[in-house]
Amino acid sequence: MRHDPAYRPITADEFLAIDFGTDRKFELDNGVIYMMTGGTEPHAWVQLNILSWLRSTLRGTGCRPYGPDMGLRISETDVRYPDIAIYCAQPPRDELRGSKALANPTVVIEILSPTTATLDQGTKLAEYQSIASVRTIAFVDPVNELCRTLERLSATGWADHMFSGERGIIIPALDLTIPHDEIFARD
Repeated sequence: MRHDPAYRPITADEFLAIDFGTDRKFELDNGVIYMMTGGTEPHAWVQLNILSWLRSTLRGTGCRPYGPDMGLRISETDVRYPDIAIYCAQPPRDELRGSKALANPTVVIEILSPTTATLDQGTKLAEYQSIASVRTIAFVDPVNELCRTLERLSATGWADHMFSGERGIIIPALDLTIPHDEIFARD
């Protein structure tokens, strides 16, 4: 956190009320605003593949996938924009109109890049694990075409399935697996 005595950390509500007026994205980390980097073509393509597969697969289940335009409220001083988050048992969409951030996802998926891999698998992983509703956290490496999936086993325990080859992303809480071939489809 910034140690400038003139800087007052802001809350998630204050952050979400700001109109940044740009095409840049920002996150709130411990009350401090940070600008996010843009993604690469492989990052964007893999993200679109996963979101497309999830949208058609989850239709009618009560679970909804959201992309990085929907914020995830981690705490009163933290707001993240995961590449993909799946929310189940949410209010009807009409009640969510105007929402800039949701809470309590079931699944969080981050697409890794060289500039964000350490933050994603360090700070953000710990934040996502702290959310009681999260059952699965996945990291996707679009360059090496590998997936890492963490599954909650108990209130404090996680199974970490390090980078696997052909398995894809296994999500037992939703009784589905996002196939490797769909994640990394090139057409």
